[in-house]
Amino acid sequence: MRVLLIEDDRVLGAAVRDQITADGHSTDWATRLDEAGEYLDVAAYDLILLDLMLPDGRGQPFLRALRGRGEATPVIILTALDQISDRIEGLNAGADDYMVKPFDLSELSARVGAVARRYSGNPNPLVTLGDLEIDLAAKSVRRAGKPVALTAREWVLFEAFVQRPGQLLSKAQLEERLYSFETEIESNAIEVYVSRLRKKLGRERIETVRGLGYRLGAA
Repeated sequence: MRVLLIEDDRVLGAAVRDQITADGHSTDWATRLDEAGEYLDVAAYDLILLDLMLPDGRGQPFLRALRGRGEATPVIILTALDQISDRIEGLNAGADDYMVKPFDLSELSARVGAVARRYSGNPNPLVTLGDLEIDLAAKSVRRAGKPVALTAREWVLFEAFVQRPGQLLSKAQLEERLYSFETEIESNAIEVYVSRLRKKLGRERIETVRGLGYRLGAA
């Protein structure tokens, strides 16, 4: 997934960014709401992690504005505000989950995965596609009962297909999954990773639609 982290605390922000990146997601980090707005204007995100107390304003009005213009990207609030009234306000503003600081980074990873699965239409982390058995929570794949070892970037790309089986994904959409703004995009990266996935999961598993992109088949 491509994740937008909005957090002004440098220490916590770095820890969250590193955790999410280690989980195999691409992360962009904004420390102000205006900066976050600029990111959202130019990129499509799969998840937003939102602090409520930013140098240039509060997160609730920012979230309400997003929902008001039809933005459906899932949002998890990360905040030190721990009153029940704060939780209610955040959830009513359109948040999908609410975590109070300090929180365990492993729990954050689990909640990120749970929210992502709900939005993909299947909250069950176990998916079967032909002879593939996929555990989205454990980030593991078995083919014909045998484990398949995927690198972090191979998993990120494969997860994008699994979350949208049969749906055509363009090269640009797949690149969004792999890279943050700070990372240089190699021109043939998607072709390389698709080729690696085919070798590990079956050559017919990922179909090429010439000039348009790729999609996951059940072969």
